[in-house]
Amino acid sequence: MSDEKSWDPEDDSQAAGLETSPELEEAMREAARSIEERAAQRRAEEAGDDPDAATSGAHEARIAALEQELAEAGDRILRLAADLDNFRKRALKEREEAHHFGHQNLVKDLLPSVDNLERAVDHARKSGKEATSGLLEGVELVLRELLSVLAKHGVTPIEALGQPFDPALHEAMAQVPDGSQPPGTVVEVFQRGYQLRARLLRPARVVVSKLPDGADTGNQANDG
Repeated sequence: MSDEKSWDPEDDSQAAGLETSPELEEAMREAARSIEERAAQRRAEEAGDDPDAATSGAHEARIAALEQELAEAGDRILRLAADLDNFRKRALKEREEAHHFGHQNLVKDLLPSVDNLERAVDHARKSGKEATSGLLEGVELVLRELLSVLAKHGVTPIEALGQPFDPALHEAMAQVPDGSQPPGTVVEVFQRGYQLRARLLRPARVVVSKLPDGADTGNQANDG
């Protein structure tokens, strides 16, 4: 009878004495990984979770967000461009107004001097004295020069005498009966008015005609 012991697969003492090779261990690890990957894929398929679909959806969501940001940035750029254009127009208008009307207060301050010169000339003419002729000529010369300077800066007198009364240009100080003029005609100018280009500096102070007393009644009687 032989003393050799037969191989028993259930005998742990026998299995413990076997030596495994590195190639076998690596093969076993590869097999385990493959099994785990297959199991994970199977679980994902059973749960309806497609990794590729999820990745694609994330990319689409990111693209949509970027497109929205781009559209909003474009809107902001358009608004800023419009604001800049409006600012340029306002600045240009303000610069033009400053050029045309920036000296308005200076001109208004000069007008009383013009008034005094006109009064002096008028008084000298009415006096008729030869002694004042030299003074009259000098004052007229100064007045003409001053009016020329004002005209150079866009200041023009308002023509009122003999014109129909215009409340936008004239200020009525009184009314006088005058049958020789249509009612509402300027028959006298107390103080000349001036304009700075199209802007009113001050209205002309005037006397306006009206129908003489009884004129309306007589006309109505004739019409009857």
